Amino acid sequence: MFLDYPNKKSMNEILNKKYNGNFKIIKGENEKNKLFYGDNFDGLNILLHKYNLKGKIDLIYIDPPFSTNNIFKIGSRKNAISSSNDDEIAYEDTLKDEDYLEFIRERLILLYELLSKEGSIYFHIDYKIGHYIKILMDEIFGIENFRGDISRIKCNPKNFRRKGYGNIKDMILFYSKSNKYTWNYPTVPFTEKDIEKLYKKVDEKGRRYTTVPIHAPGETNNGDTGKKWRGMFPPKGRHWRCSLEKLDELDANGLIEWSKNGNPRKKNYAFEMKHKGKPMQDIWEDFKDPTKPEYPTEKNKDMLKKIIKTSSNEGDLILDCFMGSGTTIIAAQELGRKWIGMDKSPKAIEVSQKRLKKVQENLYSSGKYEYIKIE
Repeated sequence: MFLDYPNKKSMNEILNKKYNGNFKIIKGENEKNKLFYGDNFDGLNILLHKYNLKGKIDLIYIDPPFSTNNIFKIGSRKNAISSSNDDEIAYEDTLKDEDYLEFIRERLILLYELLSKEGSIYFHIDYKIGHYIKILMDEIFGIENFRGDISRIKCNPKNFRRKGYGNIKDMILFYSKSNKYTWNYPTVPFTEKDIEKLYKKVDEKGRRYTTVPIHAPGETNNGDTGKKWRGMFPPKGRHWRCSLEKLDELDANGLIEWSKNGNPRKKNYAFEMKHKGKPMQDIWEDFKDPTKPEYPTEKNKDMLKKIIKTSSNEGDLILDCFMGSGTTIIAAQELGRKWIGMDKSPKAIEVSQKRLKKVQENLYSSGKYEYIKIE
């Protein structure tokens, strides 16, 4: 499946397209963490050809312009996009239609080359253009490597009157390079409502619990998990989940509940499972945009931390080539990952370095980074 539009280049044309060698490195050239200023098409090519990072990036998160045909500014109002003529331009989002799609496609092809076999990419986009991006990513990364479409609640419900539903979400397209991608199972805390729903029984001490079978699918020919326990064999086609010795231990500790018909089931207590959390789903309600952003379209740092924890390990290399306010690289820094950030906006570089300074002052004292305002 592919998307066709005028002036669509071949993959070879994009991979062999000339790039600008004057792309600026804002410190970190010989360090594990790098900050780049300039067009990210040039920057991605430099990573491929100068730094030989083909297949070396472990995780990519990008939040590019959404083809809104807007100019985003930074002004005195921190909680909204400013529109004053005196405010500084943060970035322009003016590419439209096939020009926008090809702009994104060129960079996705380079990102595919950089991504490791165990790597993943998260593409943050809105509902107006996101479905076209999905087709582009199917074409480049393979539809078989599409891992999910996450709906992120970005704001509170809107109180306006128009012909349409209030838009409170955007989308994150999640792809991997192969089926052997890094995945550290993400969880979210149980709520009290979850506990009441999942653990409906209460013991004599007032502790909530539920019960689960002590047998599992499949028969065993060897070992004691297929033998008789307490006068009974496991049901036909099944085996005990643990050894007979372990079953005796659970029963002695009061962790086996016997029904009136003599059916044994294991007790699982809420207090034991609560700290483990419940599996994370594909609707994210707890990562709304900051109410007082330092940069337009700044994203929630906890959301970036969740993505980075889930799809990378300590020491892995994280890339954000539409860095904006630097949330990705800051989250990566705090989680012990290596990172590379890029942006062509001088204000993005300025804000990112300012935020990095707040996060870890010793980055500056060690000489790895320096606050630089690009004119």
